[in-house]
Amino acid sequence: MNNKKQKTALITIAAVWVLSAVMLFTATSVFAQSQNKGTDLYSQLGLFSEVLSKLKQSYVTELNDEELIKAAIIGMLGSTDPHTNYFTKSEYEDFTTSTKGSFGGLGIQIDKIGDYVTVISPIEGTPAYKMGITAGDKIIRVDDKNIVGVTTDEAIKYMRGEVGTNVTITISRPGVAKPLEFRITRETIKIKSVPYSFKLDNGAGYLRLSQFNENTSQELRTALAALEAEGINGLIIDLRWNPGGLLDQAVETVNEFIGANKLVVETKGRMPSANRQYFTRNATRTRDYPIIVLVNEASASASEIFAGSLQDWDKGLVVGKTTFGKGSVQQLIPLINGNGIKITTAYYYIKSGRCIHKKSNDKILLGKEISTSDITAEEELNLKQIYKTVKNREVYGGGGITPDIEIQGEPMTNLAMELRRHNTFFNFAVDYMVEKDHSIDRNFVVDDALMNRFLTYASAHDIKYTEADLDSTRTYIRTVLKSELLRTVYGDLEAYKTTIQLDRQFLEAVALLNRFRSMDELFAHAAAQNKN
Repeated sequence: MNNKKQKTALITIAAVWVLSAVMLFTATSVFAQSQNKGTDLYSQLGLFSEVLSKLKQSYVTELNDEELIKAAIIGMLGSTDPHTNYFTKSEYEDFTTSTKGSFGGLGIQIDKIGDYVTVISPIEGTPAYKMGITAGDKIIRVDDKNIVGVTTDEAIKYMRGEVGTNVTITISRPGVAKPLEFRITRETIKIKSVPYSFKLDNGAGYLRLSQFNENTSQELRTALAALEAEGINGLIIDLRWNPGGLLDQAVETVNEFIGANKLVVETKGRMPSANRQYFTRNATRTRDYPIIVLVNEASASASEIFAGSLQDWDKGLVVGKTTFGKGSVQQLIPLINGNGIKITTAYYYIKSGRCIHKKSNDKILLGKEISTSDITAEEELNLKQIYKTVKNREVYGGGGITPDIEIQGEPMTNLAMELRRHNTFFNFAVDYMVEKDHSIDRNFVVDDALMNRFLTYASAHDIKYTEADLDSTRTYIRTVLKSELLRTVYGDLEAYKTTIQLDRQFLEAVALLNRFRSMDELFAHAAAQNKN
């Protein structure tokens, strides 16, 4: 940036600061007048200007005005909480894209493996899927850009674009001598918030809810209708690892289970405009089958509202681990230069009166020191805050959503972690399926011969283990190996159905639905468990 542009950028930003100061001062003039002169906003802005001027004048090297102001803004916002953030134009666009749930792209899941951005799986029905892009393909060029060595995020930016435009990707495919070129027309790629839903062998339905974007409520209704058409006798809604998303979509999804004109959540903040109540609007069918909601430590924000609301209204039994505790509300505000800010304006309170925000998380995410004893004290305090559901069941306040029945996840062995960390399952599956010409039966079994072949492959790729390591990981290896081989031919759903059979929390939820046929029976069982 030349000096003229630097000065223009600085003047523009300074003008925004002054305008903001004027607006704030006008709204709070009586308050400001009551304060000491040295603490009012104008004095502090003067101090900021002085420091900026001295830094520009005296620092050992020439400084970029734009970068200085950006750093100041980031520092200012970072002094509040970890969810109040500054976005550059591209970051702002990426953030809004993630909540809109669609973008112009190719339809592939990718990851960085070694130096190569590698296709993990094409998304069924997308342009890449139709063109024959397959798992294991290494993307080496996007149009005329060599992307060997670039990050996954960089590769995504090159491949995304306006719907209807073309992009040429060049891939290196295992077993094929020469690179392959694919000219693909970008389409709107829907980001699925319900990636998996299927009927289980015991007659119950399973529904994975991965995020809350603008399509979530419609996807949920569609998935529920399909499952109920099959005649399910229970339902598992899996919210584990769900980071949340749009508040209105959380309310609409809750609506499907509690009916119309019911309070789901309210927000309370310092400004009157932040205080709002959110009610369901639509009449829905009564569901008389038992429902279990799976949560874990990574279930956050909108997913906590969903789980807590079904708990408060006695429409679902919450099972798993206490959720993350992200109960703050952010407002996304665009700025005049195309950048944006996200500001925390309120906290969430669900029907029972519980605030789900865990304040210790803010300190941890900001990198501040917090002792184990402080965390323990907060958890103990939360458990002392007892609230009541509609049916007068006891639930606990603060610090996330405490499950009705706590179930630990399955710990991963060291060998399993090493195999995952080195992408051993994926790489073996790609090589193996090239040899098999991508022909494999859906019901195949990982026999001893295939198991030994995989172990030989792992050893050749520097995976070291003892017999004891192998004994404790053998079932895991067989299951995940089958999953990755199925993925290359039949897609993510078949792979997911296989690996979830290793999941302790899921299996416990299935066992509960096998034993209890109504919500009241599940609630009675949970109450008995918690008394012991």
